[in-house]
Amino acid sequence: MTNLHQKEISDVAEKGAEIYDAVKATYEPQEKGKFLAIDVVSKSAYLGISSAEALTKARKEHPDRIFYVVKIGYDVAETMAHMLFQTKIAA
Repeated sequence: MTNLHQKEISDVAEKGAEIYDAVKATYEPQEKGKFLAIDVVSKSAYLGISSAEALTKARKEHPDRIFYVVKIGYDVAETMAHMLFQTKIAA
């Protein structure tokens, strides 16, 4: 993976949030609690029951890209808290 600069991270976050806003009606409420990994280049979204599953699906298609991950039906703070908790469990 490349060394990302803050600007690149901000760009992915901004574009990912815009894409999610455009497609969230497709996933909410029936997929609430699942995760989407969004490729901001192709605008493709990969659904998984966990962030790891969504990212695995996304990386099969685009192994060298950075993805925006969102927990469906939750705000960004709740998604980040969940991902941090999962990271601590995996460690």
